[in-house]
Amino acid sequence: MSARTGILLVVSGPSGSGKTTLCRRLAGSGEVHYSISCTTRPPRPGEENGRDYHFLSKEDFFQRLEAGDFLEHAVVHGNLYGSLKSEVLSYLQAGTDVVMDIDIQGAEQVRNCQDPDIRNAFTDLFVMPPSEEELHARLSGRGTDSAETIALRMTNALEEMSHWRSYAYRLLSSDREEDYSRFQALVTAERLRVSRIS
Repeated sequence: MSARTGILLVVSGPSGSGKTTLCRRLAGSGEVHYSISCTTRPPRPGEENGRDYHFLSKEDFFQRLEAGDFLEHAVVHGNLYGSLKSEVLSYLQAGTDVVMDIDIQGAEQVRNCQDPDIRNAFTDLFVMPPSEEELHARLSGRGTDSAETIALRMTNALEEMSHWRSYAYRLLSSDREEDYSRFQALVTAERLRVSRIS
């Protein structure tokens, strides 16, 4: 018998693409560990600290940044976001797969990380909405954001989507079940990689 190292699957895509739903559904099935990001933005209605994000003050965030606790960090929509090394490395070393739902800035930092455990585990996926119209409908359908916020998210989404070729894989979203089926297939294929078997 041989052991397998954990996969680090970094998933990016604009707000409303469905990436968070895919990551959380896979984690909810017990298949992977979902890396919970830190943020300085206030919680949205229904969000819980430690489940959706680790909600930090800017002071706490900068202290952790200075301590070298973050694998990646970025400013998104005027708020600070970051992923703790503790949410990733211990799981990979134990052979547990990890999914990270992060933006293109954070993905670039992880992609360029020199830590051998990260480099060996890494693969990435960009989730694309099927059209601009559908993306706008998804963002508007949340009912939690103002028209100005939706307009800003649309502008940022179009910029983000121009970076999809930097990723190893792209998933063009269709319906939720089809998206999830393809997402699972990607994880299964990565688990079969010979380079991951020790």
